[in-house]
Amino acid sequence: MKKLWEGSNNFKQNSLLNKYCNWLKEQYNLSFENYHDVWQWSVENIEDFWESVWKYFQIKSHSPYTQVLSSYNMPHCKWFEGASLNYSEHIFRQSKPNKIAIFFSNESGINIEITWDELERKVASMVSYLKSLGVTKGDRVVAYLPNVPEATIAFLATNALGAIWSSTSPDFGTESVVNRFAQIEPKVLFAVDGYTYNGKPFDKTETVIDIVSSLPTLKKVIVLPYLNKKALDNLPNEYLDINTIYSINGYELQFQPVDFNHPIWVLYSSGTTGLPKAIVHSHGGILLEHYKYMAFHNNVREGERYFWFTTTGWMMWNFLQSALLMGASIVLYDGSPTYPKFDSLWRFSDNLTIDHFGTSAPYLVANMKKQLDIKKAHSLQSIKSISSTGAPLPTEAFDYVYKNIKTDVWLCSMAGGTDVCTAFVGGMPLYALHSGEIQCRALGVSLYALDDLGNPIEDDLGEMVIDKPMPSMPIYFWNDKNNTRYLASYFEDYPGKWRHGDFIKINSKTKGLIIFGRSDATLNRHGIRIGTSEIYSAVNKINDVEDSLIINLELEGGKHYMPLFVKLKAGIPLTDNIKQAINYQLRSDYSPRHVPDEIIEVTDIPYTISGKKMEAPVKKILLKMPIEKSINIDAMRNPESIAFYVEFARNL
Repeated sequence: MKKLWEGSNNFKQNSLLNKYCNWLKEQYNLSFENYHDVWQWSVENIEDFWESVWKYFQIKSHSPYTQVLSSYNMPHCKWFEGASLNYSEHIFRQSKPNKIAIFFSNESGINIEITWDELERKVASMVSYLKSLGVTKGDRVVAYLPNVPEATIAFLATNALGAIWSSTSPDFGTESVVNRFAQIEPKVLFAVDGYTYNGKPFDKTETVIDIVSSLPTLKKVIVLPYLNKKALDNLPNEYLDINTIYSINGYELQFQPVDFNHPIWVLYSSGTTGLPKAIVHSHGGILLEHYKYMAFHNNVREGERYFWFTTTGWMMWNFLQSALLMGASIVLYDGSPTYPKFDSLWRFSDNLTIDHFGTSAPYLVANMKKQLDIKKAHSLQSIKSISSTGAPLPTEAFDYVYKNIKTDVWLCSMAGGTDVCTAFVGGMPLYALHSGEIQCRALGVSLYALDDLGNPIEDDLGEMVIDKPMPSMPIYFWNDKNNTRYLASYFEDYPGKWRHGDFIKINSKTKGLIIFGRSDATLNRHGIRIGTSEIYSAVNKINDVEDSLIINLELEGGKHYMPLFVKLKAGIPLTDNIKQAINYQLRSDYSPRHVPDEIIEVTDIPYTISGKKMEAPVKKILLKMPIEKSINIDAMRNPESIAFYVEFARNL
C-alpha cells in the first residue's frame, strides 16, 4: 500500500483531534495509543463519547438533558431528551464584527463578501419578516435557490425561529421540486428568477409560477432577482423582492430554543423511483455531528476559508454551512465548475486563498482524464486539504492529486450520505494516507464490513453496516406511518443494524477502507462479487474513454450478461483497438472476470441530479421492468440519456 501523505509532527500535535484526545486525558483520565483505540472507545462507549462531544464544544442548552440515549434500539432511540437548543445560536457564537463570514462568487464574475455583522443584521431582518408572516416553530420554509448568500441567510433565519428548512436547486424541474416540497406542506417559498450555467442563462420564472400553483399551503413567495434585476415585473404582484426585507429593523437577533430531537431540515433521497424519501434530521443531532466532523476529521479552524462545490439540492450544501460553527468563513460558488475554463475552480481557489477545498470524486477524475497539470498552472499554496465525496475515488485519482495538483495536501476522501448528512468514514490528521484508501471510520460510527453470514470481516469485500445509533441518523421520514419506509430503507436485511447499501473492504493493517460501490449495483459475476468502482478504475485509464457504466444481469439458468457502456471523447469512434485496450486493462489490473461480455458505445451516461451514476435503475430497465417502476426521469440530470437504454433493452 503506497503512502501518499502524512502530516508533520507539528501538524499532528496541533490538530483539533489531538487537542480533544489531550482533553479526554485531563477530564476522563483516558489515554490512547493511536486513533484506532480512540475510535474503539467511542463506539464501545457511545453515550460517554457523545456526552464528551457535548462538553468539549460547550453546547448551550436552555434546559438540562435527563439522559444521553434512551436505548440502542434503532431507529426508535432518542438522544439528550430534555435538552433544548438552537443550531443558529451556536453559529452566531462565532460572530466577530468585521471578519468575513461568507465569500461568494459566480461564473459571471460577481464577487461578494459578507461580514459577520452584516450576516447577523440580515438574518435578524429575515427573522422579523418571517415572524410577521406567522412563521413559528415547526413550520416549513423551503427554497428554490442557487448556492448564494441569500440561501444561507434564509436558512439561518428559518433555523433561528425553530422552523424547518428544505431546499432544492434551480436545475430541478417543476415535478421534481413539487414531489419534494408538496410532501411537507411549506408556508413560505424562497425562489430565484433564473441563473447562468456554462455561460448560458436559464430563466426559471415560469417554473416558479408552476411550483407555486402546486403548493397550496404557501402564505408567501419571496423572490431573489438574480438573472434579471427586474424579474419581479414579470411575476405576480404578491411575490416579494427579497432585498426589501433587509431594510427591516430586526433589532437583536434572538433564537428559539427547540427540543434536541426537533427537526432541523428535510433532505431528500435521489428518488430514482417513486416519490423521494423526505428524510428528517434533528436539531441537536446535526449540531453534535457537525461539530465532531468539522473539528476532528477535517481540522477546520477559526478564520480559515472552507469551500465546497455544491448546489442547494445536495446534502453537502447543508454540511458546508457547519464550517461557520468553527468560526471559519464559508466560500460559496454558483455556476459550472469548468466554465469558462476547465480549471476555473483552481483559479478561484488561488484568488480567494481557500484553506479547505471540497469537491466530488467525478470532478477530480475529470481533471485526471483531461491530464491537467494543475500545480504547474496554479499556486494552490493556501490549500491545506482537498475533500472528495459523492462517489468512490479511484486509486489512480489519489495518485493524480499528489502528482498533478499538490504534493503536500491532505486528501480527505469521505463517504456518508444524505441519510445522515455527514460522513461515516473520512479523513483523520494523525495517520498516514495510503493510495486508494479512506483513512478511517469516523468517531462514534460503529461501522463494520459483514460477510454473507453477518460476521465482521477485514481484508475482504463486505456489506457496510452500522450497528449502533448515531445522533444524526434520521428521526423519521416525513409522512412515513409506522416508520415503514424508514425501516425498509436500512433495517430489513440486518434487524437492528443499519445497512447502508455499500460494499467496503477494511484494511486490517492500516485500518483504512475502500468503498467498492453500491451493493444493489454490485456485479455478482458467477458467484464472485465485483465492486463497480474496480471497473471504473481500470476504464478511467483509457484516455479515449470519457465515462462509462457497467451493469451485470443475472439471467435464467444461471447465465450472466455484463455489458459495459462507454462514452468516448468527442470525435473518437469505438474501435476494436479501444475495446482490446479496455479488456486488457481490466484483465491486467484485476481478473478475467472483470472483462465485460460486450462493450457498447453510448452518447451519454445517465446521472441523478445529485451526480450519481444510475446503475441500479439502468439494470432494472435492462431486466425489462416497467419504466415507471425503474426510474424517475424528473430526478435525472440528463433525462435524454435514458432513451438509448430503453431501446437497447427492447432488443435484448
